[in-house]
Amino acid sequence: MSQDQLIKLACKTCKRVNYWTRKNKKLVERKIELDKFCKWCHKHTTHKEAKK
Repeated sequence: MSQDQLIKLACKTCKRVNYWTRKNKKLVERKIELDKFCKWCHKHTTHKEAKK
């Protein structure tokens, strides 16, 4: 069974879920934070891993 799991990425500013990505939970234990474009804020913001 694969350890890759789908996770949600939510904008830190408006808290909306804009992206889905995969993360290997055996290798990466911390929450992922990426700079992505938020279509609701109309700018690049930090997106953090959200709960399912």
